[in-house]
Amino acid sequence: MEKSILIRNSLRLVLMDDKFTEIENGDIYIEGPEIKKIGRNLDVKADYQIDASNCIVLPGFVNTHHHLYQTLTRNLPKAQNAKLFDWLVYLYGIWRNIDSNGIYTSAQIGLGELLLTGCTTSSDHLYLFPKNNSENFIDAEIEAAKEIGIRFHAARGSMSRGVSDGGLPPDDVVQKEDVIMKDCERLVNKYHNKDKFAMTGVLLAPCSPFSVTTELLKLTAEMAKKWDIKIHTHLAETRDEDDFCIKVHKMRPLDYMESVGWLENGNAWFAHCVYINEEEAVRMAKTKTGVAHCPSSNLRLGSGIAPVRMFLDKKVPVGLAVDGSASNDSSDMLAELRQAMLIHRIKSGAGSMPVRDVFNMATRGGAEILGRNDIGLLEEGKAADIAIFDLSGIEFAGSASDPLASLLFCGMSHKTKYTIVNGKIVVKDGKLVNIDEKKLAEKANKISEKLCNS
Repeated sequence: MEKSILIRNSLRLVLMDDKFTEIENGDIYIEGPEIKKIGRNLDVKADYQIDASNCIVLPGFVNTHHHLYQTLTRNLPKAQNAKLFDWLVYLYGIWRNIDSNGIYTSAQIGLGELLLTGCTTSSDHLYLFPKNNSENFIDAEIEAAKEIGIRFHAARGSMSRGVSDGGLPPDDVVQKEDVIMKDCERLVNKYHNKDKFAMTGVLLAPCSPFSVTTELLKLTAEMAKKWDIKIHTHLAETRDEDDFCIKVHKMRPLDYMESVGWLENGNAWFAHCVYINEEEAVRMAKTKTGVAHCPSSNLRLGSGIAPVRMFLDKKVPVGLAVDGSASNDSSDMLAELRQAMLIHRIKSGAGSMPVRDVFNMATRGGAEILGRNDIGLLEEGKAADIAIFDLSGIEFAGSASDPLASLLFCGMSHKTKYTIVNGKIVVKDGKLVNIDEKKLAEKANKISEKLCNS
């Protein structure tokens, strides 16, 4: 494995700093996991050189919300036209039969797609733990991420309110609070790394207000503060959720989460936030409570369009996310950026979501949400997490006036030419380096067929 890399002669280096600095014909010198030098015509020698002529070089994207296990149940006919609650009820009946091999394989599928489309860091929200043989599900995901070479934040999810207690999930996929928290503590102690350039992090992530108890939400906030880690859940995704919270808790979703201590420590972020009003956004900004914006999933399920322009204007932290691969049906990170650019032109006007705001959410915004200051931009001393896209093809002809914007306005393929994570090449010439993609797909299809027919 190369110890140093020189990326030379790029069409543009996009630093993603405060000024959105772009360097023409720029070079980057990487040593180990770190960006050591940035400039033009760098006089350095490296073990490996990448000719980035006709390429745009960006900081790797950060995916702030996913359910990797769902890559095994994409595109199921009975779920194609369902809204969220109906979609969940149907799929829980399938997901309850997944095993560790399915978790491992599905993680590599989703993480591989992310790497191929420029994402170098991902969180994953795994909340499904069937009663039999699920004790190592998070371990399996972490091992899958390690092998494929992506920076990974494992969100130890949980469900504690089953059907018999008024929740949505089947009783055989929920757990008691003491079981959940014991495993959370084990995972934090075993895997959570706070060091600079850490490849693995752990956070706590009860599934949603309609699938966990109030006690679990309170306990999660308390223990996360004690362990100094992040917390995450779904929130305000649909009108059904609004109705549920008002009926059961006599409060809107954000008020409910505030009542259980989730807005106290500045360590929380919520997926979706489609139904958040202006007053609530102000509170989120004051408490540094973030949003994982999932535009494709929200459109796929007909949930609505989150008020992201308002969030940004109010200084609410916002990152982008592909969400689960059964509600987006893809882990294409660059496609998620394009989707975010487009849908807000319907939500809040044609000029409401400039390209550079979208790229900022996908890089620095995601890094902030995950509590990282070592990723998200190209800067000397930061992690060497880099996406390189080739703009030489016919699909980019005529777009040279703004190469960065061309990635969202133009193109037919969203694959990178190179993806580098922590100073290691993990995608080369549009192919995963550490995994045989064809064999992985064949394996996943066999597991999927068995799971869906069980």
